[in-house]
Amino acid sequence: MKRKHRDFHRLAERQVLDRRSLELRKLILNGYTSARRGHLGSYLSLVEILRVLYDDILSVRPRNPQWKDRDRFILSKGHGSLALYAILADHGFFSKKLIKSFVSFDSMFGQHPDSRKVPGVEASTGSLGHGLSIGVGMALAARIDHKKYRTIVVISDAESQEGSIWEAALAIHKHNLTNLTTIVDYNHMQSYAATHEVLDLEPFTRKWEAFGFTVTEVNGHDVGALRKAFKRVLTKPTKPQIVICHTVKGKGIPMTENNMDWHHKTKLTDQEIKTLYKGLGK
Repeated sequence: MKRKHRDFHRLAERQVLDRRSLELRKLILNGYTSARRGHLGSYLSLVEILRVLYDDILSVRPRNPQWKDRDRFILSKGHGSLALYAILADHGFFSKKLIKSFVSFDSMFGQHPDSRKVPGVEASTGSLGHGLSIGVGMALAARIDHKKYRTIVVISDAESQEGSIWEAALAIHKHNLTNLTTIVDYNHMQSYAATHEVLDLEPFTRKWEAFGFTVTEVNGHDVGALRKAFKRVLTKPTKPQIVICHTVKGKGIPMTENNMDWHHKTKLTDQEIKTLYKGLGK
């Protein structure tokens, strides 16, 4: 099983990004370099996952973010906030120009997303481990109210070290919440080391299978593969579904890829900013 994970990770490392993925990363850099701080590695590993969800999967209305029949999306790994802000701006929930105000005084964009301030954000997240339980509540509410909207929650691999994730998994299985899909951004790294060094998750796939889930694994930077995987798991599932997306922390910029220094970096220098933009897409 570990070999299979390594194979997916190698594919993710070799994945060539297209123009749209690079443009979304540039939008993220606009906010990050304006603030000169943030979780850049975590933003960049998420881009293709969020891109495919908002381009091809989620039923939402940017001009009416509170539309009652919208699909619910929760970014449980709230420190990936700028990736979410970028895709929401790209889809017209608010102006792209506002991204440059990231974490500035009176900005609606915090280090972690705030549902009270940012149009399109369903849940305030950032304290890891809570988003999946919130998703359970939303999925149960949809069932009780006879609503057809879907709930999709993106968690991180390090977040999967939290006990609350597995409590939520038990509840998902107990209630057979087929209207809730879990996605893992599995970049194999966390704040200060590789996940296998801090608290090994393996055998990750078998753990989820033991909790009653159908598991799909995919290269988390391959747009076509993601599109196919998400559509398949959302087509009339009969049991809980989880998609493990193997990604690269800091994907898209050579100096940030698999580099722990960019998990959370502050006080960016002018030279570092120049190098980030220069390296984008190389």
